[in-house]
Amino acid sequence: MAIAMTGHDIESDANSVFECVRNGGVAVIHLDVGYAVLARTADAVRRIYAAKGRSFDKPTGIVGSGQFQDEVHILSDQAKLMIDSLTNKHNLPVAVIAPYRKTHALLQRMDPFVLANAVKSETLNILLNAGTLRAAIADLTVQSGELFVGSSANTSLKGSRYRVCDIEPEIINIADVVIDYGPSQYANDLGVSSTMINFSNFKVQRAGVCYAEISAVLMNEFGVELQLV
Repeated sequence: MAIAMTGHDIESDANSVFECVRNGGVAVIHLDVGYAVLARTADAVRRIYAAKGRSFDKPTGIVGSGQFQDEVHILSDQAKLMIDSLTNKHNLPVAVIAPYRKTHALLQRMDPFVLANAVKSETLNILLNAGTLRAAIADLTVQSGELFVGSSANTSLKGSRYRVCDIEPEIINIADVVIDYGPSQYANDLGVSSTMINFSNFKVQRAGVCYAEISAVLMNEFGVELQLV
C-alpha cells in the first residue's frame, strides 16, 4: 500500500490512482465530501463490497467528468442548466442521478457486472464537483475510455469518513493506493456525504452536504422545489 500525504501533486497522484485502478487495484482517495474507494474490475468491486459489508442492492457511482455526465444522462435542457449552475456558478458538490444512454461508447466498454452494479431503477449516479483530485481522475478515465466506479470509504451504514485515520481497517486493508490529503472540506458530525438528486423528477435520494444551498439555488433561480423521498 502506498500513501501520498497532504501537499502532493494532483497530477501525479491522479496518475498513480488511475494506473492502480485501471490494472485491477483498489484506491482510497480524498474527496471534498468524504473519502471514497474506487475500482474498475468485477473482482475489485467485489472486494470493496465484501470489505464494506455492503449489499449489492446498493449501487456504486460512476466516476465521470462533467462532460461525460452531460453526454450520458438523458435530461431536459432546464435540468442541464440547473446542474451547470450548481457546479460551476455556485461551486457546489452534487451527485446527479438520471436515466442514461445505454449505447454510450464508454458504458459499452465497462465490465458487464460492474456496469450492472452501478445501475439502479434504470438510472446512473455521477458525482460532480467533489474536489480537484477526483476531477483529475475522472478526466483520465474518460480520456482513456476506462470508466471507474466508486463508493464511500467506510463500512456499510457507518457514515462517511473525512480523514484517512478514521477509515476502518477493513477498507484500508484492501486498498492498493491511499491518497491522504487531510480532512475533507465538508466534514460534518452527521457523517453524511454528497447530496444525491434525481434530476429527471427532482426527487432527493439523499439530503447530504450543501443540501440547503442546493435547494435554495434550484428554488431561487429555477422555481423548482426538491422532493424528499
